[in-house]
Amino acid sequence: MAAADAEHSGDLEAAIRPSSSAAHRFVSAKVLIRIVAVLLVLLLVLTLCGVFLVRSPFPTTEGEISLPGLDGEVSVTRDDAGIPTIEASTAHDLFMAQGFVHAQDRFWEMDFRRHVTSGRLSELFGESQFELDSFIRTLGLRKVAQQEVAALDETTRGYYEAYAEGVNSYLHDKSPTEVSLEYGIVGLQAGGVEIEEWTPVDSVSWLKAMAWDLRSNVEDEIDRAISRTTLDDEQMSEVFPDYPYDTRPTIINGTHDGKRPAAAGGSDSAGGESAAGGPSADDAGNDEAHAGGEVTRQPGDDVSAGGPDSLGELKQHLDSLPVLLGTNSHDIGSNSWVVSGEHTATGAPLLANDPHLAPAMPSVWQQIGLRCTEVTAECPFNVTGFSFSGLPGIVVGHNQDIAWGLTNLRADVADLVVEKVRDGEVIRDSGNEPVTTRKETVKIAKEEPRTITIRSTSNGPIISDLAGPYRDVLDASTGASTAGTKSAADDRYRLALQWTALEPGDTASAIFGLNAATNWSEFRRAASNFDVPAQNLIYADTHGNIGYQAPGRIPRRGEGDGMLPRHGWDTDENWQGYLDFEDLPRMLNPDRGWIVTANNPLTRPGESVQLGSDFDHGDRARRITKLIRDTISAGDVTTADMSRIQRDDLNPLALTLIPLLLEIDAGEDTDIAAAQDLLSSWNGHDDAHSAAAAYFNVLFATLLDEVFAPKMPDEVPPAGGSHWYLVIKNLLKEPDSDWWADADVEDRDEALARAMDSAWKRTEDLLGSEPVTWRWGILHRVTIRNASLGESGIDAVERLFNRGPYEVSGGSGEVNATGWDASVGFEANWVPSMRQIVDLENFNQSRWINLTGASGHAFHPHYADQADDWAANQTRPWPFTRDALDRHAEDTLLLKP
Repeated sequence: MAAADAEHSGDLEAAIRPSSSAAHRFVSAKVLIRIVAVLLVLLLVLTLCGVFLVRSPFPTTEGEISLPGLDGEVSVTRDDAGIPTIEASTAHDLFMAQGFVHAQDRFWEMDFRRHVTSGRLSELFGESQFELDSFIRTLGLRKVAQQEVAALDETTRGYYEAYAEGVNSYLHDKSPTEVSLEYGIVGLQAGGVEIEEWTPVDSVSWLKAMAWDLRSNVEDEIDRAISRTTLDDEQMSEVFPDYPYDTRPTIINGTHDGKRPAAAGGSDSAGGESAAGGPSADDAGNDEAHAGGEVTRQPGDDVSAGGPDSLGELKQHLDSLPVLLGTNSHDIGSNSWVVSGEHTATGAPLLANDPHLAPAMPSVWQQIGLRCTEVTAECPFNVTGFSFSGLPGIVVGHNQDIAWGLTNLRADVADLVVEKVRDGEVIRDSGNEPVTTRKETVKIAKEEPRTITIRSTSNGPIISDLAGPYRDVLDASTGASTAGTKSAADDRYRLALQWTALEPGDTASAIFGLNAATNWSEFRRAASNFDVPAQNLIYADTHGNIGYQAPGRIPRRGEGDGMLPRHGWDTDENWQGYLDFEDLPRMLNPDRGWIVTANNPLTRPGESVQLGSDFDHGDRARRITKLIRDTISAGDVTTADMSRIQRDDLNPLALTLIPLLLEIDAGEDTDIAAAQDLLSSWNGHDDAHSAAAAYFNVLFATLLDEVFAPKMPDEVPPAGGSHWYLVIKNLLKEPDSDWWADADVEDRDEALARAMDSAWKRTEDLLGSEPVTWRWGILHRVTIRNASLGESGIDAVERLFNRGPYEVSGGSGEVNATGWDASVGFEANWVPSMRQIVDLENFNQSRWINLTGASGHAFHPHYADQADDWAANQTRPWPFTRDALDRHAEDTLLLKP
């Protein structure tokens, strides 16, 4: 029985035992399940670690935090966009808290800027940044900032020190990855990053970087000098036309018909100053206007700082800097305007401003409010607006009494100077001077440091060699006599940069003066310290006054006009000091009741002091002026009207060129006929959804490529914008101009027909064969790239920190100035960096929008939460009074001593 049972048991075991292959599959399945489980656990752990790394730097915005050094309790309230308002009982506490909050939201951005302006990016990113670091050290931005801080008055220095104290209090006991995610990523490259304490010099240095961004016409000088190598005088005048004063407005007169408005009345709200001045009221233009080092490779570690050996290479070198310092372009600019209460629905002024800068993530601006619990002489601030992270105070905005905006003045504050060097001395007609030198050491991540030698002359740092044919080109282009200074065989040409920002100034203190000003006189007093960058300042106050002031350190020129590089050996071409502030144009309460600035000239030539020659060509200024006049004619101006004007996207060339395009004989060319059909119903507006706008802008780029690019030097490609709109408009009146002709076409109409046909095929290649699917926004998009890691070349990193692309309306030379470089593509690469509309009757009815968001932390809810509204030309409420701020408050953080 037992045997039988055993046999039966064996049969049963055999019956239930899986075959060897089945067993293998069974075991494999179990192993696979275990592997998947382990992978899932690892994925979960990595996800949790990733979430922790991403979220750990996010700021605390509710509850209480102890902040040693405060005099008293400080409140930080944030609205639904994370925009902070700080309230404190002392100015020290106010700016200490601002430093703390800026560090909470944006410290990586602040630290990155510090490395930029001190020429230390190689410490973070390695050898790839050595050239840039060498250039920044050659300029000496940080050394100038150190001099400025040393000269600050006691009160202003106290504000900067309090701000730095707040930043450092936030950093205390935090590891780099607790401060920002970027430190972890950069640490992989740099082998670890240490965070240094913040100082006032770090704050002031960033003002120098912004000045570089708005440095005026250095590239224009280079373009003209290079162009003279291939173009004759007539061609030069055609592709570098003068401003059309008879058809486009100036700031002071506000008209473009040559007529001068009647002299305005009005008075200073402070009762102490009339804005009229100078030789006489009649001579003032009325409207209360007052006329008023070479990186040369050498053996060993010692490298000479400077750079290229030709103007073309120098231009390419300067063009490589915008990624880090901000795009400088012929088409970059800004809009601002103010309308007096006599023309508004509220009876009080309305002020609008939208500065144009390269898009960056996070936005260069951070919105913030700074409130003293009680406004007194010791704590005079109740101000809100747009700040720079790393800098105390408000750069653009309003307080309880006044509002202000700014645009680039386009004053010529920088010159390239050709220096002739012989035996270590700079040749001068007044007696030779030694070339000065200094050495600096550049640390490089994971590499040995390098020592650079920086050379300077009395005109400024040497930034380039000039060799070969460029000697003759520059001699001829400046028109200066070299008699008696004939080059010896061992002469070497160098290019120095003279720039007002390379001398200590007072802009660091001007910001606080603007923030605390309560009337026109106090506003102008603050503006007198606004040295660099030179800006158009517009003004409005609650008493109903509107005004304009041109501030800035602006050279008084000798025989050199700043249009081309000048000869350093001819001292008659040197700067002759600087213009007095009282000689700079200003205006208070013009009779017309509005003021517009859009980087256009202040006055016609001879009507005021000479500030420069390379202004915007006036398309935006003319369009804004027309829209304001039309709105006033139709009724009272409202904030909605101001917003409508800001988003206007009429193409400046469309209404001129379209009639000519529609007259072209299409013959049997079906593409030209289709293009004419598409354009015949277009209103000329570059709406993101417009098929005709897409085609027209491709056509414009094609015209530049086919007609002008072949005749221009390779280093000066036609890039578009108001400059080239004006060139084309002028030449459209000359159908037989040589510019239109080449081996394939003889005149304007043939050139236009060819371009229409080419552009249709190009648009089909870009957007498909069916025009019904075409949209300007598909071509014209904004990708907001992180300033430090956004172009790393590593897709995963770029996806972490960049946002977009966003389809946008507008274009170059338009009020909605989403500018693009036609020589590169259609992507918008300079944009309205923010928009503000201030209602002086009820500040709570004001509107604003930022390009990105309040936070600099990737994946924070406020990293890019304003970008969609910005792209759609929408603005958001801007609360100011205590009760309005309370209604909008989402979080409150108390900082306690």
